[in-house]
Amino acid sequence: MASSKEIEIKFRVADLRALGRKLHAAGFCMTTPRTHEMNTLYDLPGEVLRGRKELPSIRKYGSEWTLTHKSKGKIGRHNSRVELETSVSDGRKMDAILRALGYGPSFRYEKFRSEWTDGKGQVVVDETPIGNFGEIEGAPRWIDATAKKLGVTAADYITKNYAGLFLDWKARTKSRAEEMTFNAVAGSRRQRSR
Repeated sequence: MASSKEIEIKFRVADLRALGRKLHAAGFCMTTPRTHEMNTLYDLPGEVLRGRKELPSIRKYGSEWTLTHKSKGKIGRHNSRVELETSVSDGRKMDAILRALGYGPSFRYEKFRSEWTDGKGQVVVDETPIGNFGEIEGAPRWIDATAKKLGVTAADYITKNYAGLFLDWKARTKSRAEEMTFNAVAGSRRQRSR
């Protein structure tokens, strides 16, 4: 089981191709091409875990399943939290186990992710139903230096998770979507245009 401190920032991406060119120019190599990812967060009744700022989830990335637990960290200039994760062979069975223990799905979100590295840290590019985002993950000084190379300023830094970004998007757009999936967001847009 892998345990580590995750330190990262997100930023909005207006032009995916331009970001790819900047990553190449900065010496990054793509380690994972565009891959579908589906995440399901779990909680106990009464949102007990959300209240403690904990996020257990099952992630399906391509054909691989992972059980993850992220716990409250420090949010300042960068988002820092403890992350535990382990591979699971069958995510559907893991879902059944969590449900049997009293946990239930509380939020689902999906994206298409590509991963890049320069050997010192990682930049991921996420295409989500609410827009495109990049994440820079590594040591704080490396994050800031990499952001500068990519034309991302400290004012562009986002420290919210995708659930928080989704709630902000819902408030701004008046969407009725209950999850950040392509189908739910597209269905919400169709309902509003009627």
